[in-house]
Amino acid sequence: MEVNDISFENLPRAVAHLVSEIAEIKFLVERKEIPPIPQKRIPIDIVEACRIIGKAKPTVYTLVRKRLIPCYKNGKKIYFFEDELLEWITKGKKKTLQEIQSEAEVNFKKNCKKVVGEFNQNLQK
Repeated sequence: MEVNDISFENLPRAVAHLVSEIAEIKFLVERKEIPPIPQKRIPIDIVEACRIIGKAKPTVYTLVRKRLIPCYKNGKKIYFFEDELLEWITKGKKKTLQEIQSEAEVNFKKNCKKVVGEFNQNLQK
């Protein structure tokens, strides 16, 4: 409905139109979720990094020098982010004996099928 179409005769239609518009706006507002507030990534110093990963300062400095640990350097200071350190720790997970055994069985079965297939091909030649 156009704004210029409102007259005394069209007033009920105009009010109905406004009510439907308000209902639609209300639905959109109620449905919209509050956007998550991104957490600020605050850099931490080497002392805090040592506490998080459970290593001594010289060990952390060695890891930094060898570029094995995620870090940032600004001037003479080294900075870390806690989430990156925790991710770095989880990437170094050692496999359990069960995981190693199940992988070995899967690889053995694959190789066994491959060898049997090659053997059958050689027999057919």
